[in-house]
Amino acid sequence: MAPLRIALAQINVTVGDLPGNAARIAEAIRHAEAWRADLVLLPELAVTGYPPEDLLLKPRFVDDALRTLQALARGVSGVTAVVGALDRDRQGRLYNAAAVLAQGRVAAVYHKQCLPNYGVFDEQRYFTPGTRSVVIEVAGVPCALSICEDLWMELPAAAAAAQGAQLLCAISASPYHAGKLAQRERLFAARAQANRLAVAYCNLVGGQDELVFDGGSLVLNARGRLLARGRQCAEDLVVYDLEPQALGPVRRVQPAAWLPGPPGRRPAYRPPLQARSARLPEIYEALTLGLRDYVRKNGFASVVLGLSGGIDSALVACLAVDALGARQVKALVMPSRFNAATSQQDARAVGRALAVEVFDVSIEPLFRAALATLKPLFRGRPFDVTEQNLQARLRGLLLMAFSNKFGWMALTTGNKSEIATGYCTLYGDMVGGFAVIKDVPKMLVYELARYRNQQGPGRPIPARVLRRRPSAELAPHQTDQDTLPPYPVLDRILTGYVEQDRSAEELLRRGLPSGTVRRVARMVDQAEYKRRQGAPGVKITPKAFGRDRRMPITNRYQDA
Repeated sequence: MAPLRIALAQINVTVGDLPGNAARIAEAIRHAEAWRADLVLLPELAVTGYPPEDLLLKPRFVDDALRTLQALARGVSGVTAVVGALDRDRQGRLYNAAAVLAQGRVAAVYHKQCLPNYGVFDEQRYFTPGTRSVVIEVAGVPCALSICEDLWMELPAAAAAAQGAQLLCAISASPYHAGKLAQRERLFAARAQANRLAVAYCNLVGGQDELVFDGGSLVLNARGRLLARGRQCAEDLVVYDLEPQALGPVRRVQPAAWLPGPPGRRPAYRPPLQARSARLPEIYEALTLGLRDYVRKNGFASVVLGLSGGIDSALVACLAVDALGARQVKALVMPSRFNAATSQQDARAVGRALAVEVFDVSIEPLFRAALATLKPLFRGRPFDVTEQNLQARLRGLLLMAFSNKFGWMALTTGNKSEIATGYCTLYGDMVGGFAVIKDVPKMLVYELARYRNQQGPGRPIPARVLRRRPSAELAPHQTDQDTLPPYPVLDRILTGYVEQDRSAEELLRRGLPSGTVRRVARMVDQAEYKRRQGAPGVKITPKAFGRDRRMPITNRYQDA
């Protein structure tokens, strides 16, 4: 028996762009045909993009998506393609489907059985779960179909093996968080081994609002050994010849469709196994991809950000340049009476090192005018957080003025530690269209900044920025630790309280200081109204603010 040649086409599609997605799918299928593949897999809901959310409630959108799939099928002849799409039954129920395209038609359809409804997922709002396995025979190999969450659960794979499959073909749109690829590999290897099934897994790639899909498509043999891996955070076509001995045992099967392979002989092809990215490069690539796709898919060419001389804005500037190119990144240096000369020097040094256009716009004249206007109204009241926030809001005003005038998307520069505790100014430093490091804790900001400096050319982030005590510089001699605990302690508390949903009592049992834990928990709870009004940002942790963590704003429950 000849090897089964599989192609995994991890492509970057855009939600709602049915013509553009169809063109990308057709191109990937043509490449698979050129490789003389027997079978090509494309990601979950590749036709519509993932997640389409309430577009699925629009009947016309569903109709257009179904027509797009039929048109795609008519163009498929030299290969069998499994494409993520919608399906609808006679009762009008909607399904998350894997459509088998071959010989100019839709030869079979599988409906996703396990619909996730946790974290960022909301599939039970839209879809009806499938109830049966679907096995097709491609070039003599029985192949079961699977969609994303089905492979994370035990029952669908076991049912596929019981129905005679030797290969499980899984299409997916699995969102990224740090370490997720390694997690998938471990779980899918166990699933292959337990069911004596080879696994071909094709994942989506690209940014969609807060989510990043990281690709990393996989081929594993029936013993769970990893044979092939797609690139992370980049489009890829993984082609692999799966030998008969790599498949599961021969079983009796009545396939839903029998589909021949391409005629004639072809040379064997088994590429070397591509290495998995290390932790920091993986996170940096995910942030870059999420930023690039959010900006471009929303029709912007350039971005603008405020450079303060601090570590956060320096990292955001590096990410923006790496995502979009230096010519598409603009920066504003906006000093006031409280900014140290060294901070301003470092901000301009970052701009020069990255070759971005920098605008010097002091907020001092605006600040003086605002103070003069408010003085008679605030008579007898001391300088406090009001005047501090006024400076941040003046900077936000200037950023949005440049954004409006030149059509540049404004980027915010706040990190997860600040946003979690509310150490940020609503309508000030929170102003912008995208918050690329919104899910990056402060200590990880430092790690990523050092990593970026190692990549060159040169070291765009000055050493002084990495050494300086963090400060908003909105008052004399101010540091972040006037308000917040030391960041190493704060980030440990936030990991437990926000990402792991640990109670204050549980965190105290971990040896964290009692007063600090309770104070941080209260700060997190009280800042929900700010976060709800903030810009979206890239999810890189297991639980991000936004669609991942949904707490009520009006809430009297206290855990601390």
